[in-house]
Amino acid sequence: MIRLFKVHYPIRTLVLVAGETILVWFSFLLGTLLQYREDSYLVLNFENGYYKIFAATAFVVLLCYWFDLYGPVMFGERSELYFRLLLVPGLLSLGLAIVGAISPRWLGNSSFLFGVIVLTISLIAWRSAYAWLSRLPYLRERVYVLGTGEQAARLVQGLKSRTDLGVDVVGWTGDILETPTRENAAAHLITTAKTQDVHRVIVAMQDRRNTMPMAELLQLRLQDGMHIEEATSWLERISGKIEVEQLNPSWILFAKGFRFSGWFRFVRRLLNFTVGLAGLLLAAPLMPFIILAIKISSPGPALYHQQRVGRGGKVFYCHKFRTMRKDAEADSGPTWAGDDDPRITKVGKFLRVTRLDEIPQLWCVLKGDMAFVGPRPERPEFVEWLSREIPYYGVRHLVRPGITGWAQIRYKYGNTIEDAKEKVQYDLFYIKNASIGLDIFIMFQTIKIVLLRRGAQ
Repeated sequence: MIRLFKVHYPIRTLVLVAGETILVWFSFLLGTLLQYREDSYLVLNFENGYYKIFAATAFVVLLCYWFDLYGPVMFGERSELYFRLLLVPGLLSLGLAIVGAISPRWLGNSSFLFGVIVLTISLIAWRSAYAWLSRLPYLRERVYVLGTGEQAARLVQGLKSRTDLGVDVVGWTGDILETPTRENAAAHLITTAKTQDVHRVIVAMQDRRNTMPMAELLQLRLQDGMHIEEATSWLERISGKIEVEQLNPSWILFAKGFRFSGWFRFVRRLLNFTVGLAGLLLAAPLMPFIILAIKISSPGPALYHQQRVGRGGKVFYCHKFRTMRKDAEADSGPTWAGDDDPRITKVGKFLRVTRLDEIPQLWCVLKGDMAFVGPRPERPEFVEWLSREIPYYGVRHLVRPGITGWAQIRYKYGNTIEDAKEKVQYDLFYIKNASIGLDIFIMFQTIKIVLLRRGAQ
């Protein structure tokens, strides 16, 4: 760890940011040299070339930060990391095209084109090299897991299986103690911290009243500058969800996230309105054919209107193309759709797999009842029941429900209380880490799922 401005930073993170900044700078510099050759000196020194390259470099670094490319790895598949990485030169190219249209004298568009090409190749090569560098001992964090039990064991296993996190578990209480007391847990912690050069302690203790070595943790935190964190935070980074079983209210109270500024809400609303309007315009030619197919396949209206619970617990009407028989719930009442549900028509099954049944929900996005990305909107009857059965279920109503969402792309549709609980954990993760970058990532993932015909029910 390196201390800058009285804050400790992992060496690996500083190496990543510094290396990427230098790489971006030289990519644009090389692009300018390749384009202008003997005139590059004049462009760089007398046409503010260095300042413009600096501005482009800062923009790229901000994009990388925006897409969480400098934070802890949240996704298991390396392809998802590279997908986010490729979004950076893509958005940069779009930005340069806009600037070039407004001001054609901006350092010559072709020079930046060379720079973007060099940058794309260099970023991929650098990230591959960094993956190798991150395995070196002096770029890895040494952690101690304080606690025993299922949560601690799950955390240790997760950290050991995710080498990309840059973390080595050098000890945990469960190594030697099945039923720790405060005294022997403290002794093991202090001994390991001194002999193994521990950088971080992760607390995974279920019963903390009699076994929590608070004095020793305070000593490590205040005197040695060691980081002390909750196990919930690390399990979140590993799995992409927030486990509710062992979640303490204080963790939500003090955790970063779960806050939405007025500017973020405005930009997100503008993005959702734009995407919703564009989606309706693109889908307009298909809608008459969908309505005709529904009418031919089964009697009843083409549209289905159903009450759902939105942000702040407000009830609204959600609109979808009908995919079930008209009397689907006449006998059973409100029920979740099951696998191979006989109530679903043949046309309805196709609409569900392709997500075409959700086109009318874009109107809900335009009205502001829904967002394009967010937790799945649930029916009031189910919300009342699930709120009693699942801890922190009501937190998902902090944001507008969405047509697609983090839980929808990470987990199956689900038709049991266990499935609902699992999806709430993904919803909590999304709400805590909500950002425009995450929304864009979910949108693109949804498109991939639809194109690969992995649609949910």
